[in-house]
Amino acid sequence: MKTKLVNAIDEALVNRGLLAPHLLRQCEVEALVDTGALTLVIPPPLVAQLGLRIRGRQIAQYANGYEEEVGVTEAVIVECEGRQASVGALVVGSEVLIGQVVLELLDLLPDCKNQRLIPNPANPDYPVAMIK
Repeated sequence: MKTKLVNAIDEALVNRGLLAPHLLRQCEVEALVDTGALTLVIPPPLVAQLGLRIRGRQIAQYANGYEEEVGVTEAVIVECEGRQASVGALVVGSEVLIGQVVLELLDLLPDCKNQRLIPNPANPDYPVAMIK
């Protein structure tokens, strides 16, 4: 799935007039939707390309049960299917994974049969965050 990733701090600086727009660090990548993953996962080279700082560490558990400590980045803006959300990303692996938290924030549902994401039918025009 074509996904745009943007350094959220750069974008804030551009919006405040403190950084020239051409210096905004962003990229378009092919991302894999992984409903078994919790959040956004990006590989180390992409962290460097986007100029993201590692702000903490977290234990990541893989499908085979193996656990390891990985870095967590400062905010990344994730844009796909015309919707966007800002999240920290786990730094590991060799591909971009879009997990459940990102899907919830974007209010998108996986259509496994057609291998695509679709807007939540209850909110087809824009994402809605549930507060209960």
